[in-house]
Amino acid sequence: MTDPARHLPLTDDEELLAAELPTVTNLRTDAERVERMRAELEMGFERMAGVRRAVSVFGSARIPEGHPDYELARVVGRRLGESGFGVITGGGPGIMEAANRGATDAGGESVGLNIELEFEQDPNPYQSLPLQFHYFFTRKVMFVRYANAFVVFPGGFGTLDELFEALVLIQTRKVRHFPVLLVGSAFWARLIDWVREELLSRALISPIDLDLFRVTDDPEVVVAVCAQAVREQHELPADPARPRAPHRPLGI
Repeated sequence: MTDPARHLPLTDDEELLAAELPTVTNLRTDAERVERMRAELEMGFERMAGVRRAVSVFGSARIPEGHPDYELARVVGRRLGESGFGVITGGGPGIMEAANRGATDAGGESVGLNIELEFEQDPNPYQSLPLQFHYFFTRKVMFVRYANAFVVFPGGFGTLDELFEALVLIQTRKVRHFPVLLVGSAFWARLIDWVREELLSRALISPIDLDLFRVTDDPEVVVAVCAQAVREQHELPADPARPRAPHRPLGI
């Protein structure tokens, strides 16, 4: 019998993350939760095992077809597909749909990492490899593990979450030679100014951290930087007897 003082969790993430709250009904044991996480990671690894050269594209689910950002994302997806890259998105509408659609236009691999949400997440029809996730954190592993680069279009909290998580992974050297391209210079300008004026001026980040991302409006720059990333990521490891080369930003 359900306790009237408690509410049922709306998502699997709430069921997990709010499990200690007295106001949320527990639906699973911790052992069951761990098993579900394991099964979800295993599913992702198995289904994406053949994805070898791909770019994760992020952006708002709320941008409609016909909007300049949608059309640019479709062009970027198509150019990536024509250049031999798969495109990985969150599988939803808006920018995600546009990038998947562009990859499909080019006959390229079009991956959608779909997730259960209370709103905004209707799977788009342009996915050659659709996956379904319950948990945000298991899904995030797939965005990074199977991508050679991130391309970030205008978006809201979810897009900014992915952007800053990628920057932290690069800053802490969890991933290397991993470019982050911000597409839409007018949209990103004030955020970059804030990063420079507030974070850098207070020494909360280092000057070199500003080189961890690049802003462009040109699909050809996106393709060129992603191709360079693949080359650098596949370089043979340096002789361990030699000093490690300092981190350097990607350029073209």
